[in-house]
Amino acid sequence: MKSSFIRTVPAVLALALASVGLSAMAQTTTTTTTAVTPAPATQPTMTEKVKAGSEKAWDATKSTTKKAAKGTKKVAKKTGNAVANVGHKTADGMRSAGHAIGEKIPGTAENAAAKKP
Repeated sequence: MKSSFIRTVPAVLALALASVGLSAMAQTTTTTTTAVTPAPATQPTMTEKVKAGSEKAWDATKSTTKKAAKGTKKVAKKTGNAVANVGHKTADGMRSAGHAIGEKIPGTAENAAAKKP
């Protein structure tokens, strides 16, 4: 999950910067091909565009981080359960082996219990 997050952040930042660069190039192209007129006041400035792009990148990073944390927590819980299950099975197997050995050794409770029936 971590490598996915690490790959996502640069991609989001690259897209944000590329969109800003393309808009700047488009503005430069239109101003050079048409008469020199100031841009209407309703268009966002380059700073506003970069700020908006960085906010989108931040939101994407937050979202990805939350998803990664949730996935990591889920996998850790499953791993913990699997380890516990293996430990219990191992302990049960060792107890069974101990009882089997005890049944063969004279003077042990297991040996006495095995002779009674």
